[in-house]
Amino acid sequence: MTDNLVTTPFGAQTTAAETLAGIDLSGRRAVVTGGASGIGRETARVLSAAGAEVVVGVRNLAAGVQVAEEITPSGGPGTVRAARLDLADQTSVRAFLEAWQGPLHILVLNAGVMASPLERTKEGWEMQFATNHLGHFALAAGLHSALAAAHGARVVTVSSVGHVNGDVFFDDINFEQRPYDPWAAYSQSKTANVLFAVEAGRRWAPDSIAVNALNPGRITSTRLGRHIGDISNSPSSFDATSTDVSWKNIEQGAATSVLLAASPLVEGVTGRYFEDCNEAGPHRPGVRRGVAAHAVDPRNAARLWQISLDMVATAATTV
Repeated sequence: MTDNLVTTPFGAQTTAAETLAGIDLSGRRAVVTGGASGIGRETARVLSAAGAEVVVGVRNLAAGVQVAEEITPSGGPGTVRAARLDLADQTSVRAFLEAWQGPLHILVLNAGVMASPLERTKEGWEMQFATNHLGHFALAAGLHSALAAAHGARVVTVSSVGHVNGDVFFDDINFEQRPYDPWAAYSQSKTANVLFAVEAGRRWAPDSIAVNALNPGRITSTRLGRHIGDISNSPSSFDATSTDVSWKNIEQGAATSVLLAASPLVEGVTGRYFEDCNEAGPHRPGVRRGVAAHAVDPRNAARLWQISLDMVATAATTV
């Protein structure tokens, strides 16, 4: 963490569209994972409305095509199209990568699953870690050359305040020895998102690729919480009565993603963690804000990078 936090004129109630007011993204290409619903859809809509050519990566291609048609701006330079991408399936990720051609200016790693029952990929990986981190890691790493070719690309990874609840459990990432806890699994995957931004920001700075993580806030009316039922009955980490948590609608929830993806206000900023359109300070116990020290530890970031490389490489050789 830096002592000089990056600030903008925007805040918790700013909408995604407001962060790009007057900005022209014509000629820029973007990929948004999980772009068929929630803040992913709004992120894709606002980027395309500003003129970008957007690809939404979706598991359900038919649904993605329908969304792309709905949010493509009429009469403007921006476009939206859908491509199949299942982040829990490394074969699907590789197929997406093989089909990609040309530079990529914006990559928003938005898709995710939260507090799901224990499920494993064909590699035996725990599903939340596999989807929220490993799928995105493989995608971003595979698109590195395309990002470098854009000469000033940005990568945005959507984390969560839930990362403060736990570090990556390096000795048992896939819950093979310890009992499975859906919230512990979620927390470790969201910490992994921040660690990815720290290490990718360091590694890719010479290629003029900026990488940042964010907490979108507590968003109403999205499918992310489909496994937890009534949020008022969920764990204290998601306490609906908390006064230090920003409750937002979808338009506000996508604002920090869009800001980091395209606003000139954060040009050159990399390896940081944002919330409410501003860089977050250190987390303080008892407060549902800020970034935990374990999530920005450079040694953990480097360790996770190597482990992720090894896991993805092993998956590619065992098809």
